[in-house]
Amino acid sequence: MFDAVRTPRGKGKESGSLYVVRPVDLLAGVMRELLRRNGVPGPEVEDTIVGCVAQVGDQGQDIARLAALEAGFGNGVPGVTSNRFCASGLEAVNHAAAVVAAGWSDLMVAGGVESMSRVKMGSDGGAMWDAATQWSIGSVPQGISADLLATLRGVSREEADAFALQSQRRAVGARDGGAFDRSVVPVKDRNGLAILDKDEYPRSDATLEGLAALPASFETMGTAFALDAVTRKRYPHVERIRHIHTAGNSSGIVDGAAAVLVGSLDKGKALGLKPRARIRAAAVVGDEPLVMLEGPIPATRKALAKAGMTARDIDLFEVNEAFSAVVINWMRAFEADPARVNPNGGAIALGHPLGATGAMLLGTVLDALEDRGMGTGLVTLCVGGGMGIATVIERV
Repeated sequence: MFDAVRTPRGKGKESGSLYVVRPVDLLAGVMRELLRRNGVPGPEVEDTIVGCVAQVGDQGQDIARLAALEAGFGNGVPGVTSNRFCASGLEAVNHAAAVVAAGWSDLMVAGGVESMSRVKMGSDGGAMWDAATQWSIGSVPQGISADLLATLRGVSREEADAFALQSQRRAVGARDGGAFDRSVVPVKDRNGLAILDKDEYPRSDATLEGLAALPASFETMGTAFALDAVTRKRYPHVERIRHIHTAGNSSGIVDGAAAVLVGSLDKGKALGLKPRARIRAAAVVGDEPLVMLEGPIPATRKALAKAGMTARDIDLFEVNEAFSAVVINWMRAFEADPARVNPNGGAIALGHPLGATGAMLLGTVLDALEDRGMGTGLVTLCVGGGMGIATVIERV
């Protein structure tokens, strides 16, 4: 990895600052800036791989290729758009690293994009949303899965809210203290004026009392639409799901894009690039599709095994905060020091632009490692459909 940049995260609704920006422009902007600040001519890039979940409307028609053209890479630079749900951005970087390691390419741009204000979550349809699939493979909306996970693993509402408040405080401190400045690329209009230059989702006014007052987001969905009943087919011992997740302790819906420059050491030397980190190992796993959100645990174990490391060898972790229970459960599994997990906050406070988050987290952990003089980091995300992904990086 030579470098990583991202947009600020904008609120994923029509009142959000980035609603006026097409997703192809969000992506092209970070691609353009990634090459500009590293002095890399566009035609030197051999391919672009981009994660995007809802590939319809403004995000359809291979947005990776279109953004590369928009960014001025040149006609000779191809692009491919991939979807592994919430892992898409990290998957794109892992694929690029694998292609470079295989010797098939020497320099690639990977990343992700999601404009959740313009292309609503679930607007791409698919089998996961229909009742037949839910009953046949045991699939329910992720919010129900998060509450099932909390029920099975004994995560309380109080723990979830306390974790969410910690995320808010860390994110606000990091944002306002300049911890994200190295990687964040302001989104500008055609006149060069900034539309958004800092993450706008974090709440500096968050309190434990305010979080505790929020209603459970998925209880009505689970009871009125009988989705809780779907879970009893596999977990008959769970008489009642405790619905603990709210808008305050779940990830935020936001817009954003990220880009990462990945290449071989020889190519970097030829272009005068200084590597910031190397990808030591990566792993993806399938997991039980109903509880769905425990995938980061086996994915982390697999990635660490491939790297010949243990959790104690990792200085900082970025565990995507899809829901509070996901991270709390992961920390218990690895007996992780909370101070080393998401030290600058996470998606509960900053938001989760589905296709971009994984690539964003790589840049976040790399910046945090450099700021603290540390060496190794691990990024992991839960993934829809019961999957997990993890990547281990080491500073060079």
